Amino acid sequence: MIQSIRHFLKREDGAITVDWVVLTAGLVVLAGGLGVTVNSGVTSASTSISTAVSATSVNDAE
Repeated sequence: MIQSIRHFLKREDGAITVDWVVLTAGLVVLAGGLGVTVNSGVTSASTSISTAVSATSVNDAE
């Protein structure tokens, strides 16, 4: 039993998988933060455009 535990602890097969999982999780968090930042900027810009367009009048007199 002790020998099987030592063998399990010496194996490094899953170490690279853990590295990739951690890297992927970090990228997902960064992408989420970027999405929130872009969304707030787009919302602000669209509100400004909406205000400017609604304040503009069109004259159809020919």
